[in-house]
Amino acid sequence: MAKPAEHKEEKFKLDGLDPEKVKTELLSTYPTKVARKRAKQIIVNEIAPGEEVPVIQSNVRTVPGLMSQRGCCYAGCKGVVLGPTRDIVNITHGPIGCGFYSWLTRRNQTDPSTTPDGHNFMTYCFSTDMQDEQIIFGGEKKLAQAIQEAYDNFHPKAIAVFATCPVGLIGDDVHSVCKKMKEKLGINVFGFSCEGYKGVSQSAGHHIANNQIFKHVVGLDDTVREGEFKLNLLGEYNIGGDAFEIERIFERCGLTTISTFSGNSSIDGFANAHTADLNLIMCHRSINYVAEMMEKKYGLPWIKINFIGAKATAKSLRKIAEYFGDQKLIDQVEKVIAEEMPRVEKALSGIRPRTEGKRAMLFVGGSRAHHYQELFAELGMETLSAGYEFAHRDDYEGRKVLPSIKVDSDSRNIEELEVHPDPEKYNPRKSPEEMERLRGEGMPFSDYRGMMPQMKEGSLVIDDITQHETDAMLEIFKPDIFCAGIKEKYTVQKHGIPMKQLHSYDYGGPYAGFIGAVNFYKDIDRMVNSKVWRYLKAPWQQNPELSATYAWE
Repeated sequence: MAKPAEHKEEKFKLDGLDPEKVKTELLSTYPTKVARKRAKQIIVNEIAPGEEVPVIQSNVRTVPGLMSQRGCCYAGCKGVVLGPTRDIVNITHGPIGCGFYSWLTRRNQTDPSTTPDGHNFMTYCFSTDMQDEQIIFGGEKKLAQAIQEAYDNFHPKAIAVFATCPVGLIGDDVHSVCKKMKEKLGINVFGFSCEGYKGVSQSAGHHIANNQIFKHVVGLDDTVREGEFKLNLLGEYNIGGDAFEIERIFERCGLTTISTFSGNSSIDGFANAHTADLNLIMCHRSINYVAEMMEKKYGLPWIKINFIGAKATAKSLRKIAEYFGDQKLIDQVEKVIAEEMPRVEKALSGIRPRTEGKRAMLFVGGSRAHHYQELFAELGMETLSAGYEFAHRDDYEGRKVLPSIKVDSDSRNIEELEVHPDPEKYNPRKSPEEMERLRGEGMPFSDYRGMMPQMKEGSLVIDDITQHETDAMLEIFKPDIFCAGIKEKYTVQKHGIPMKQLHSYDYGGPYAGFIGAVNFYKDIDRMVNSKVWRYLKAPWQQNPELSATYAWE
């Protein structure tokens, strides 16, 4: 992709240091073979005018022995995509140790009052608790018993079953058990072959979750709901109430949310999603698969949007209004933006003088490492380095690289669905002429430019960052704030640097939309300007020299 005109600037220096030398220092402690591999995943974002962004290696296995931020396939399927759905009983088929992700762990919020039955199973932990007997003789009978017990006790609309590593190793067929129990109980029962070892990270679990939701749920309910402008919000998981804030803004604008995949979600919304007018993708990596399949089967187009940051939110709302082309909607969107922005600008005017020029690093999964750069830019802060923990090349470089990506053996473990237009339900929302006109006016259908084209030239982009690289970057740059996940939180804080947990926000949020931007400004101001961090030094760091005398002296 050609370098945008606004980014044609003098090469960005990492705090006055040559980024290539920093990269060399990060690799210097590795064995030669490991250093060669990691060198392809640590990229200096140098973009000559007219050229495309550099190639970054991603979605490859972590080198054994290196501590990384990644989770497993099961965590991506159950913990990320299906976990926020309140009225599906999600059963983990495996030992109880895997049951950690059978429970609510990511602060996904939900509002059961929006559905007639009021079901909310997110606070429960459902597991088959496989013992030695099931590992030796098979666990299918125990799984069937667990499904029956869940139905008898809770009478849910649907039950989902998630296979863990031991299940795949011993060969339990969760799909045949689900099929039999579906016929017996008369409700939707479906399974996920999301054994933790599949793929190279939790990204494989996202793909598997997309496939099964599309196969077993999407398209089951053809009811056309009221609303002139109907949307699906994909890749928004309602961490800390993000989806609530986005839905509030949509309601003010006159937009109707049919379903969210999968924050504050219900299985009924998934089943009815194909009746919407437009799909909006927030987290590209976790949900692009189902968006593409819905476009092929139902004619439902998708666009990439971002509701992280006040300016990004306004831009996304205008993009939605432009798609529908209704003047009344366009005027209402402008009215909402005009009414919402004053409180954002008021908060920013008081905080930005204290955050201007400070530096951040972001190593977060999904699209968050990209999206949150918008919020830091609004605060006048600089992103020194960023990266994802489970991204593919298209998340970094843009979807233009998809034809050049070779399918490896790890990706072949994941089923690729063959999708064709539905003979009855395929319904293009716009004529080919309208779509072409909108594209000509800059509407980016089925496209995502990626993170790297929007980062400064010379910044470091690091895929699947290791603990060694994290510690080295903290020592070299001493950033004012570091953003990552819960596993990295305390090691970062021990460096005396504030760490913002952007997977589940610690106790903060929402951070999406206009109210979310204000919340984020306040939290970052509090963190980067707190005096407590200067006192986080161990006694031996403050007084490294020990002295003593003999008792008889």
